[in-house]
Amino acid sequence: MTAKELRVGLIGAGYIASRHATAVEQSKQGRVTAVCDVSNTAAREFADSIGAAPFTSVDEMIAAQVCDVVHILTPPQTHAALAVKCLEAGLNVFVEKPFALSSDETKAILQAEQASGGQVAVCHNFLGLPSYGRLKRLINDGSVGRIDAVEVNWRFPLTPLRSGPYNLWMLREPQNLLFEIGPHLFAFATDLAGELTDVQVAVGKPIALPGNLGVRHQTWRVLAKAGSVDVAINISLVEGVDDRSVYVRGTNAIARLDYGQDTLNLRYENAAELVISPLSLQLSQAGQSIRNGVVNAAKQLVSLNRKNPYDLSFTNTVQNVYDAFVAGNAMDPRYSGATAALVVKNIEAVVHGAGDAVIAPQVAPVTGQPDPTVLVVGGTGFIGRHLTRSLVAAGYDVRVLSRGSGGPFSDIPDRVEMFSALLKDADSLARAMEGIKVVYHLAKSDNATWDGYLENDVAVTERLAEAALAAGVDRFIYTGTIASYDMSDPSKTITEASGFGDDIEERNLYARAKALSEERLLEMHEARGLPLVIARPGIVIGKGGPLQHWGIGKWNGAGAVQLWGSGRNILPFVLIDDVSDGLIRMIDNDKALGQSYNLIGEPMLTGRGYFDAIHQSMNARLRVKSSSFMMLHLTEKLKYTLKDKVLRKRNLSKISLADWKSRGHLSPFDNAKAKTDLGWQPVQDKDEFVRRAIVEANLFGF
Repeated sequence: MTAKELRVGLIGAGYIASRHATAVEQSKQGRVTAVCDVSNTAAREFADSIGAAPFTSVDEMIAAQVCDVVHILTPPQTHAALAVKCLEAGLNVFVEKPFALSSDETKAILQAEQASGGQVAVCHNFLGLPSYGRLKRLINDGSVGRIDAVEVNWRFPLTPLRSGPYNLWMLREPQNLLFEIGPHLFAFATDLAGELTDVQVAVGKPIALPGNLGVRHQTWRVLAKAGSVDVAINISLVEGVDDRSVYVRGTNAIARLDYGQDTLNLRYENAAELVISPLSLQLSQAGQSIRNGVVNAAKQLVSLNRKNPYDLSFTNTVQNVYDAFVAGNAMDPRYSGATAALVVKNIEAVVHGAGDAVIAPQVAPVTGQPDPTVLVVGGTGFIGRHLTRSLVAAGYDVRVLSRGSGGPFSDIPDRVEMFSALLKDADSLARAMEGIKVVYHLAKSDNATWDGYLENDVAVTERLAEAALAAGVDRFIYTGTIASYDMSDPSKTITEASGFGDDIEERNLYARAKALSEERLLEMHEARGLPLVIARPGIVIGKGGPLQHWGIGKWNGAGAVQLWGSGRNILPFVLIDDVSDGLIRMIDNDKALGQSYNLIGEPMLTGRGYFDAIHQSMNARLRVKSSSFMMLHLTEKLKYTLKDKVLRKRNLSKISLADWKSRGHLSPFDNAKAKTDLGWQPVQDKDEFVRRAIVEANLFGF
């Protein structure tokens, strides 16, 4: 084959697909020609953005003969069957990790590979980092010496364990965490040392998921052997400093690979005089660190951040795999099906060694059937979960609209009904409304373009309202956002009468979409009698919420945050308990019809005050830094210009300086209307607020 001859199909249009598409684009041989996803909208939107053909069926994509290679980017439980199908169709196959979920599945894939004459590879992408390539060369040429021990660490927060969403595949079964995160670690261990034996497993820091979903352990320590090499694998998923590293101890040197940052440092013994030796050692370490920093900064600068460690690992991995596909040579062992099968086997050994830690809980038998009169759309999110449980406590049975049948309410199945429906399917929405008197629309979508928000947020909201009107519901309660307000002026107090300002089209896409959704709903209320109430919660915090809340600032890991502005103005915090209480009070209050309410707690804390409270109550002083709105705005304008003129990106949006200032919530709020109309009383005592917002919120996971 010649360069640029590989036609590539992406199966799955989820978040990881953009990484793969970028890596294909940057490869010497590949071009994405097809995108396949069960969601027609997802397939079409992503395919249109990269100039590919959309499909909703793998069989249709295969029959169209538009690709030579497929990337399988679907949920892990589908990997094996799809890989076998595509290999049997004569395609080369590149599987996102995990390769499969059992040795039986890997055997089926390898048999299909052998029978088809095609090739299969796995995306163990961190093995494609330049720093790891240097490490392997140093090991192979003897510079590290005979290897005695390998230690692989993944100490990186997994926020969904503490704040959801809990319907992610990785949280559905205890062993799924290992198959989601483990391939990265075991790929290193397998490539460096081989098959693991004498596996011992210890777990710690258990956390109970809501809804009787069982306990998940946040720390794992695996000890094993691989021939004469001692292997240790450490996983920690609590909030803390990012430590994704590999240590290799040899007879000549100790190597530390930071695969989160793409850096490699070696410590050699030196032959300097006794007095000079300590200085020589530290100078060597400092020199390597400076080199790493300069090289990586230069890469990102000249590539417009397209060569950050994570993207670079994908690019190199795809290029190495495509080299084998094009030449028909044996696959690089780092990505081969045989190595991937061994990685799965090693993970299986850990699952077996973990014993009770990966045993799913016994679900209590259902004693009755719910008779829901309240529908919560977006009921598996932070606010939705809390609202649903609060509604049950208030005596309501609830139907939660969800894409799947699972959810965090399996402990109250006699009061909560999970209803699987697509928000764009009018027939299923009509069925969801049967017997319903009150609808809460809490759902939101994340889109890269304004067209995406129009289709997936605004149009969905209108469709839900149409279904509610047809069903004759008594209330349609919509959650907008305070982000739609212009909060850039400290002298201006925000009330429900403030309006969103004349520059709404220069605001961020999310704020614009929410404002437009409100406008469309109010038109339906005035013209057709939609029984509408609008709620705009503030910065919602409390149990089940994340530490890394982007309403407060821009986070760089768990321990460092850049505030929006100086962080010295009072922020519109509100407790999750108070939000749920306010939303429930909107059900029977006729005065609320056609009205909007800003659910903002009493003025309590500034941004800096919030982190001071974390320090005082949790003995954790996070690194807090101010930001300049003007610099943020100028930086964004520069990025816009580079994306537009250099990268030729389409459907870009500009945002105003006022939008950046609004992220700092500079304008104070008046919450009198919610108090007067609804009888709402948010927490007023500061000590109680801090206790519920921080101490009881389990922000760090332990």
